[in-house]
Amino acid sequence: MSKEKDPSVWHGFKAFLMRGNVVDLAVAVVVGAAFSNIVNSVVKGVINPVVGAIGTKNLDHYSSCLSTTCKGDQGIQIMWGSVLGATLQFLITAAVVYFLMVLPMARFLARQEARRKAREGTQEVVDVTELQVLKEIRDELVAQRGPEHAAR
Repeated sequence: MSKEKDPSVWHGFKAFLMRGNVVDLAVAVVVGAAFSNIVNSVVKGVINPVVGAIGTKNLDHYSSCLSTTCKGDQGIQIMWGSVLGATLQFLITAAVVYFLMVLPMARFLARQEARRKAREGTQEVVDVTELQVLKEIRDELVAQRGPEHAAR
C-alpha cells in the first residue's frame, strides 16, 4: 500500500512545485528579502539621522516607564521607539513598493487594456463599415436591374 501512495505523493509534490504561482512566490520572497536590506539602510542612514536632529539617532532608546522607577531591567518600560522605527520601515517599504512597482505596473496594464479595446473597437468599425458598403452595393445593383428583378 505504501508503494501506491509514494508515487502519487511524489507526483503531487512535483505538480505543486511546477505551478507558476509557487515559482512567482519564491522569487517575490527573495526579492523582498533583498529589498528589506535597502529599506533598513535608508532608515538607518537617512531617517534616523533626521530624527536624531530632534532627539537620538536610535529610536529604540525612546520609551516610557509605567512603574515608579525604571533602572536597568527593573520596572515596566514601554518601548514605543522600536514600534515607531518598525512602523517607519514598514511605511517606507510600502511606499517604495507602491510607487516603484505597483503603480507603474497598473499604468502599464491599463495602457495595454486601452490598446486592446481600441483595436477591438477599430475592428468593429471596419466590419460595420464594410458591411454597410456591401449593402449599398447590393442596393445599387438591384436599382440598376429595375423593379421587376428586385422580387427575385
